[in-house]
Amino acid sequence: MIATQHYGMFTDAGNSAVDSIVEMSRKHQLSWQTVHDMLDIISLEEVYEEARDTAVMEAVYETLFGNQNSVDQ
Repeated sequence: MIATQHYGMFTDAGNSAVDSIVEMSRKHQLSWQTVHDMLDIISLEEVYEEARDTAVMEAVYETLFGNQNSVDQ
């Protein structure tokens, strides 16, 4: 079994679902708004309702976009 990133979801299945969104975002270069909307959509399912929690959103954002604003010193 391939380990997935931990995004702060309550279950491995939740982290796997969010990881699928992250990987799709990378593959198709989706915008943050699109990713955010996808997380909102899966959060409508009770088993993934924490997908819209701030901690999950921040973990996903950091994974996708966190290094874009870094400056080498």
